[in-house]
Amino acid sequence: MITIRNLTKRFGKLPVLKGLDLEIPAGSVTSIVGPNGAGKTTLVKCLLGLTRPNTGEIDVLGHRLNGDWSYRKHIGYMPQQAHFPENLTGSEIIRMIADIRGASVDEREPLIGDLGLESELDKPFQTLSGGTRQKISAVVAFLFRPQLLILDEPTAGLDPVASSVLKDRILEERAAGRTVILTSHIMTEVEELSDRIVFLLDGRVRFEGEVAALKEETGQPQLERAVARLLSHLKGDQVLDIVGTKDRVVAA
Repeated sequence: MITIRNLTKRFGKLPVLKGLDLEIPAGSVTSIVGPNGAGKTTLVKCLLGLTRPNTGEIDVLGHRLNGDWSYRKHIGYMPQQAHFPENLTGSEIIRMIADIRGASVDEREPLIGDLGLESELDKPFQTLSGGTRQKISAVVAFLFRPQLLILDEPTAGLDPVASSVLKDRILEERAAGRTVILTSHIMTEVEELSDRIVFLLDGRVRFEGEVAALKEETGQPQLERAVARLLSHLKGDQVLDIVGTKDRVVAA
């Protein structure tokens, strides 16, 4: 589904991604985690074509990223904070995005009802609360049944009910064979939703594999503590062999 080879990105003299290699399988939920400044946002921007890497190759949905942005019509993206024209209503935003994508809108999209948006879609975006803005952003991301969903801190600002609705929808998309890339600082959320985890540190992939494998090797029953143990090992410049041949932590 997604293959990344020797990806590097610098901002001026500051290296952010440092020879990153990564494969994300189709039909799975893969969470990209790591401390602030690890390179998560830059990696997502590279996948979306919003940032050009300095070197390396990226293949997304069978397309080599080379300046042709047509592949993005197969992607649903939910940013951490939604930015749409403030004077438009939710309904107008949805129609605008549909026009840009050249796609029809399914007005029966279940998220609209499940998230309680029926009475909010005719209000200007500027009048909506942060949580309602996030709900509209979620609807836009899922609306076109994309092959790939990239969700950046998707439950940030959502109440518990809306958060549960969105999590259920993510699992439904995975069951339908779609691929989901998730970034989150909430490890309970990552553990609940993810098949695989990619841990970034200092612009490099330090762990790539199944969540269960990381927990087993670190001896921690919870992902949050497993990640903390992993980070402490990496800071100590140690190498952990994770269960199986595909799962491995690599120290700097």
